Amino acid sequence: MTAPVRSVSSEVARRFLVTRHLLAPPRSLPPEPASVMRVIARLGSLQFDPIDVAGRNHDLTLNARIAGYRRQWTDDLLYRDRVLYETYNKMLSLVPTAELPWYRHIWDRLAARHEAGPFDEHAPLVEELLARIREHGPTSAADFESREAIDWYWRPTNPVRAMLEALAEAGVLGIARREGNRRVYDLVERLFPAELLAQRVPEEEQLCHKLLSRYRGNGLLGASGEYSLWMGIGKAPVRARVLAALVDGGRLVPMQVEGFRGPRFVVADEMPILDAAEASVSAGEGMPGAGVTFVAPLDPLVWDRDLLRRLFAFDYIWEVYVPGPKRRHGYYTLPVLYGDRFVGRLDPKVDRKTGTLAILGLWWEDGFDPLSEAHPGFVDAFADALRAHLAFTGTRKVAPPRVARHRAFTAAVRARL
Repeated sequence: MTAPVRSVSSEVARRFLVTRHLLAPPRSLPPEPASVMRVIARLGSLQFDPIDVAGRNHDLTLNARIAGYRRQWTDDLLYRDRVLYETYNKMLSLVPTAELPWYRHIWDRLAARHEAGPFDEHAPLVEELLARIREHGPTSAADFESREAIDWYWRPTNPVRAMLEALAEAGVLGIARREGNRRVYDLVERLFPAELLAQRVPEEEQLCHKLLSRYRGNGLLGASGEYSLWMGIGKAPVRARVLAALVDGGRLVPMQVEGFRGPRFVVADEMPILDAAEASVSAGEGMPGAGVTFVAPLDPLVWDRDLLRRLFAFDYIWEVYVPGPKRRHGYYTLPVLYGDRFVGRLDPKVDRKTGTLAILGLWWEDGFDPLSEAHPGFVDAFADALRAHLAFTGTRKVAPPRVARHRAFTAAVRARL
């Protein structure tokens, strides 16, 4: 593998990342569905998570980049226009339907696994489900009577739900639509063009595409890191081989970043963004378009927690799966990005009955004072981010944390709202 072609400072790396992530300034893309596709064209895919406390993960990711974002835009692109679809990339993700042939190896692998397991063990049920869908159309688990639970992944579950999931994992079924978090399935041949389903790409090319998507997502990953970064690509020797092919093929450029021992990799097409960031820092220019972003917990910018700690001095853990007594912050706490610095975190929750966006908790990083004269634009920028979140969630008012130390700040924000 080629040695790093150049070294960049941590300041340049931070400015490059927030710029290429379309967060400098935030919410700068036009308020239209086409902007969703622009974000995915840049980031490759968006991780899907159904938890909806203050917005689903992919919607929060898009709301941070698109002015006036509406979740219906993405739902229509997924389930009406079908230019996006759900598949496994970095966990369950939204990817362009045109790239289906480059992601279908996961279908093939899971089909082989399920054929020798659940499909054989529950053959009558599998045939019953497929016959029902062929005859009556899209179906969900709710269309069947509940049956005795079977062991399934993390916990025992209804076998109907399990087999529908398995058939979707194997590429026999796809998600026709979602009703809330309920998945409604149909045959893939009814959802995608026949020529797309017939197209076959060698598995090595699929692995290259999939690994490249991780570097497109974050923008500055290394060659190793936590397991979730590389899930679905293969073990370390496979990743090393595929990474070498991407570098040797000129699709990734190795960089030496200040504070990191091993190389980090930039997508070759984004080198002009890196050059511009370096020129801006060298010229002593301030952070252009500094604004406030409430960053989604699975936003590609925060995928690599080690990168966050070392480059941004920000230690972030999504505590949704942490038992309540052990949480340091809150259930759905989001990082607060200001320009190219993470300055705090907030724990929002939407109460749709009262039309309220409740801020259950608010924490600033050590040394950051939101009312300091050193950050004259912060209150306005924070108010802008709140305004965008109110519009996105359809809420009308903000309930700030009832903590004395935040009283002056929340008063200043309220004055701007």
